[in-house]
Amino acid sequence: MSSSLPRSNAALAARDLAVLWHPCTQMHDHETLPLLPIVRAEGVWLYDADGRRYLDAVSSWWTNIFGHRHPRLVAALKEQLDTLDHVMLAGFTHEPALELAEELLRIAPPGLARVFYADNGSAAVEVALKMSFHYWRNQGRGAKQRFIALSGSYHGETLGALSVTDVALYRDTYAPLLLQPVFTPSPDAYAAEPGESAADVAARRLGELRQLLQQHAAQTCAVIVEPLVQCAAGMRMYHPDYLSGLRALCDEFEVHLIADEIAVGFGRTGTLFACEQGGITPDFLCLSKGLTGGMLPLSAVLTTQDVYAAFYAEYRSGKAFLHSHSYTGNALACRAALATLGVFRDEPILQRNRELAAHLARTLEPLRAHPQIADVRQCGLIAAVELVRDRRTREPYPAEERRGLRVYRHGLEHGMLLRPLGNVVYFMPPYVITPEQIDAMVAVAAAGIDRATE
Repeated sequence: MSSSLPRSNAALAARDLAVLWHPCTQMHDHETLPLLPIVRAEGVWLYDADGRRYLDAVSSWWTNIFGHRHPRLVAALKEQLDTLDHVMLAGFTHEPALELAEELLRIAPPGLARVFYADNGSAAVEVALKMSFHYWRNQGRGAKQRFIALSGSYHGETLGALSVTDVALYRDTYAPLLLQPVFTPSPDAYAAEPGESAADVAARRLGELRQLLQQHAAQTCAVIVEPLVQCAAGMRMYHPDYLSGLRALCDEFEVHLIADEIAVGFGRTGTLFACEQGGITPDFLCLSKGLTGGMLPLSAVLTTQDVYAAFYAEYRSGKAFLHSHSYTGNALACRAALATLGVFRDEPILQRNRELAAHLARTLEPLRAHPQIADVRQCGLIAAVELVRDRRTREPYPAEERRGLRVYRHGLEHGMLLRPLGNVVYFMPPYVITPEQIDAMVAVAAAGIDRATE
């Protein structure tokens, strides 16, 4: 029916605004902010209904790590469609799910032994939180009911995940519905005191966490962190020493360590998993986004044999982990994930990412002198630029001025999808971007920053 209707940007936007409610959006904005109907995608490019194209500098919310419609992933999905689309994973299994679990455990940090599937990143965090709590309950330590998270953390927007999130924009409205975690100061290197290095900040924050654990360990299930980069908080970055120190503290005080690598996993920070840079294995490793190359929703929680064993008992013991999603281990999504891991296995992705990251660093270097930029930071193929009203004092622009939105608008006008986080302009491009495209991406962003800070 719809194929005969007009497919211009204006026509599709009008139809959309009559029926849809978009995520992370004040819909009133679209009275003046154009809604962009995308009709096809290829590689780094998105194409709208009027034939314009946009370089996807944020990998469509950090998912499309190999760009859009990677041929190997497309072929794998077409092949899978010929045999099995979906079957419930309770009481059944299938080769894509078990092969993916085998491969994930092969490449993950050592010591992880079991894979539990869910549908998206928030769901993976929910699984890890519940599984940690339930583990301690099964062990006869029911007083462990709380969690510790970093200030500025973001772990999702379902209620459990939101409970361990410390971004006021998302959390404040729903605070009455949430668990009450303990927040420990972030090791964010941007918060360094005069003369402090990033490693010094990490050491200081570990000392503060030690004090918290001394007070709260008996009631604490787990500490949850985003390794190396707190993405939604404005791409806040910290030294790997914090991870190794955190692992030691969790072991000492008998609490779990949950690593939320939903955004930073699969090569984004320069290693396959960010945890590798701290030399650690978490008790729970949460994965999603790049897991399927951005093709389909899927998440996985990897955990240890010790955790698994705490639930393994006769049914009447009441120890089973009774958590499920209808699409758990969907065969199509698992096959897309297997194809994604196949690309990592067969191509020098990590080496190429390091080369692209070095080029991105060189391209960003001139922005360090900009009078309204307080910081240019980078971790692998994640980079961020901090806009401020006063560079000397680091006084931020008031949020209501929406300076980042001006950069976003400028980007769209010049064929670039940039989606700043408040006053932080960041880059998280697909791994298939070229050095020339990086140059264009940064040039458009720089011009947008000039325009936004006039």
